[in-house]
Amino acid sequence: MLDRGQQYAQRGFKGTISTLGDFRKFVLRGNVVDLAVGVAIGAAFNTVVQGFVKDLIDPLIAIFGAPSLNTLKYTGTPFSTTNPWLYGDFLSLLISFLITAFVIYFFVVKPVNTLMALHKRDEPAPTTKECPFCTSLIPIRAVRCPECTSQLPPEQANAAGV
Repeated sequence: MLDRGQQYAQRGFKGTISTLGDFRKFVLRGNVVDLAVGVAIGAAFNTVVQGFVKDLIDPLIAIFGAPSLNTLKYTGTPFSTTNPWLYGDFLSLLISFLITAFVIYFFVVKPVNTLMALHKRDEPAPTTKECPFCTSLIPIRAVRCPECTSQLPPEQANAAGV
């Protein structure tokens, strides 16, 4: 016979195995894996856009007199003259965000919505209706219930196209 310490140790080990099995089931579900892949691709895409802004957009700003977006600053703040307001860095991040949002919308969201609309199936017209007297399902064109033999009201028969 096992003493209490050994019993607790066995239960704890079995609980750990069960928890690890549950964790494995959670991680291997389709939407968790899809989310992980989406986050990884999004991070890689963000790096590409950041490089695009730094290497291609910043030199275009140099045409207007500033060497790059990151060096743009406003030093005449009334609060502190020693800490300038670096609005160029913010503009660089804003441009990166707008490019990312534009590409994701036009190259991911729009095509997926178009594909979903093409594959969307129309719901078939109902073939049955419910009898208002006995609540059994009857054919849509029926004028009398086969279960309770009640005559159906004329508005239901007209709505069914009879």
